[in-house]
Amino acid sequence: MHLYHWLLLGGLLIIAALAGYAWYLWRRVWRQRADQQAQQDQRNARLAGDIQFIAQSLVNGQVPMIEGSIRLKVLLDNYAGPRREGLSLDIFTEVYDQTAHIPTHEAWKQLSAAERKLHLRLMDTIERDHQQQVQQAARQLADGLH
Repeated sequence: MHLYHWLLLGGLLIIAALAGYAWYLWRRVWRQRADQQAQQDQRNARLAGDIQFIAQSLVNGQVPMIEGSIRLKVLLDNYAGPRREGLSLDIFTEVYDQTAHIPTHEAWKQLSAAERKLHLRLMDTIERDHQQQVQQAARQLADGLH
């Protein structure tokens, strides 16, 4: 064989080796994407279950309206799965936005009695003004997201 044939054979072997390595890397990428999608699907299924559970608890009066609305808003923000068309869920964001400034946990305990009373009055007003809309949206979610 001439030098030309050896170089051609060597070049073909290098191309074949690189093509094999590229195939191997693409298979890893596809597998990683499939694993990530499976994890996302599991996360969405778990979140959908949590959303449905809290919505049912809200409908049944087992969780306060404001707390349930805040929890549902946060869960819905993290949920990236399919949703039934026609779900009207903006009320949870509205309640969340209206109560975002109210201190919680240790900060609530450090408020004076007058400050707490002021916040409680605001929360009562929010509950009174939005109770019907929250209940309607919670009933929709209690049936599931899709």
